Amino acid sequence: MRTMSELLEHIEQLRRSSGRVAVATLVNTRGTTPRKEGARMVVDEHGRVLGSVTIGGCVDAQVIEESTDVLGAMKPRLLEMNLGDEEAWEIGLTCGGTIEVFVEPIALDVPSDPTLAYYERVRAHAARGGRGALVSLLDDPHGRKLLVLDDGRVEGSLGSPTLDARFTAEARVAIDRATSQTLVGEGARVFVEVFAPPSLLLIVGAGHVAMEMVKLAKLLGYRTVVVDGRPRFATPERFPEVDELRVGIPSELIQSYPLAPSTALVLVAHDYKYDVPVLRYALGQPVGYVGMLGSTRRANAILNLLVEDGVPRDQLARVRVPIGLDIGAQTAPEIALAVLAEIQATRAGRSGRPLRDVARERGGQNGDHI
Repeated sequence: MRTMSELLEHIEQLRRSSGRVAVATLVNTRGTTPRKEGARMVVDEHGRVLGSVTIGGCVDAQVIEESTDVLGAMKPRLLEMNLGDEEAWEIGLTCGGTIEVFVEPIALDVPSDPTLAYYERVRAHAARGGRGALVSLLDDPHGRKLLVLDDGRVEGSLGSPTLDARFTAEARVAIDRATSQTLVGEGARVFVEVFAPPSLLLIVGAGHVAMEMVKLAKLLGYRTVVVDGRPRFATPERFPEVDELRVGIPSELIQSYPLAPSTALVLVAHDYKYDVPVLRYALGQPVGYVGMLGSTRRANAILNLLVEDGVPRDQLARVRVPIGLDIGAQTAPEIALAVLAEIQATRAGRSGRPLRDVARERGGQNGDHI
């Protein structure tokens, strides 16, 4: 599960037939795994499971079993799981190690359940564009939490003013670094989970490639916006999953959105009158990814027009065209896959090369995971 919204959607699915669920969160690893701290799994009282804290296998099975015990006692529990080489290999560690999973119960039939209430506040704040951190006391039978928001508000308590002051400060540092982690201090261990609004994928052009990009981007946790000047293309029937669909002049519409380092802007309209003014504006912003559908010849023509308009050449170098990774994409779904793969690689600071080749160069060291 990538976001708090996804977690709550899974909880809501299980609520229909369950009164209690356990939420298991990966809070610490010694070694390198393909899952980061914050990966989650939800287990209900009937043993139904949504999500994963690793990548399946024996570790998830053990967490499911422990979750049943947590639901019986209705008290949180920190699991420390020592893995042999075979178990470690199964979840992506190259040798034996230790992972820690925090399992906490939620009473779905109790409207005031404190853990669920914190999750709801996190989702609401992120939906408004806010960031923050949820601090969970790990060695505590009461499941105490502290919610630290980027607007200065602090809610809840870890049980003492000393702990609250220490980990409020630590949470603010974690928010700035956008890093979730387990911390130790003042005789306590906590998991600081940072949350932020979903990254924005802003698509100019409502053609077939845009339709497929929206479908895939939703699976990856993006907030999606499609803008186009053609009402017959920008319709809810063509884009049932898009978060926002706008009809108008694209270069004006995109100014309503933050073109921030976490934003990806993709131009797939294949139309000069859209591409030139959109790029002219976007290249003056700190947008993290800018890509344009089209051939090198077409790109050169558009970039030359921008040079004539006074756009610096070093800014033009930010435009990725042809767009996407080289996977032989021909159809709209394939092109969407190639583009989103390039966006992911760019955001992660990775090359987009085959992992096999990367692993060979590193001599099979830890870290050779997707």
